[in-house]
Amino acid sequence: MEQRYATAPEQIPGMTTQDLRDRYLVPDLFVDDEVRTVYTHHDRVVLGGVSPVSAPLTLPGFPEIRSERFFDHREAGIVNVGGPGTITVDGTEHRLAHGACLYVGRGAADVVIASDDAAGEAGPARFYLFSAPAHTAYPTTLVEPGQGTVRELGDQVTSNRRTLNQYIHENGVRSCQVVMGVTTLHPGSMWNTMPAHTHDRRTECYLYFDLPAEARVVHLLGEPTETRHMVVADREAIISPSWSVHSGVGTAAYSFVWAMAGENQAFDDMDGFDVATMR
Repeated sequence: MEQRYATAPEQIPGMTTQDLRDRYLVPDLFVDDEVRTVYTHHDRVVLGGVSPVSAPLTLPGFPEIRSERFFDHREAGIVNVGGPGTITVDGTEHRLAHGACLYVGRGAADVVIASDDAAGEAGPARFYLFSAPAHTAYPTTLVEPGQGTVRELGDQVTSNRRTLNQYIHENGVRSCQVVMGVTTLHPGSMWNTMPAHTHDRRTECYLYFDLPAEARVVHLLGEPTETRHMVVADREAIISPSWSVHSGVGTAAYSFVWAMAGENQAFDDMDGFDVATMR
């Protein structure tokens, strides 16, 4: 498990492009037949990529979280951004299509992750995991693509027409503190989360997916008056501290998993600002 320590906004002006990427970009999450994880000290979030190809993979415990099993003191939302697959939690099998989300609650013991047909046309499953500490146990729950709370946002005129699926939230799948969903931009739209915002009460992470191999997203981060950018490829994740803007524009349409953990679960708890004040 890789560790990333927390950072402060005053560090941003002195960072090089590589400094920004080293601290906030999470590439190479999806490696065949591996479980890869990153622990960020921003709200003690763990990001993971699980890529079962030749055989199922078991989610292990890690010494960095001081638990024998991963879910002894944690919960997680898991979204499949690859081909169809299954997650078996304590003997109960859950089948996840592309874009489906599984919430796994505190106390789950045995979690086995597999692809349906890694050599098939859809390819192997690629499971993206977002985890936070949990002090309450809620039941493991599957949400199929499009079955969450659906919100239509933006406008084609401003190139940000998008469909937002809320999966894990205070009025949907219950959790201790994880809030999670998937947003898909409509063809011809490129901007996400615009007008942008911050929320000083929780960390948010994005995983961009369904982005063509030759395309990129220019992701904005930093304080609204001191922004920087990173160029992000398909299936790369961004750690966004609570003080940071999190918005982006792509060279093609794409989807992204958004997930948060921190002080509350209110989706609309955002600190907005006029885009004309951004620097």
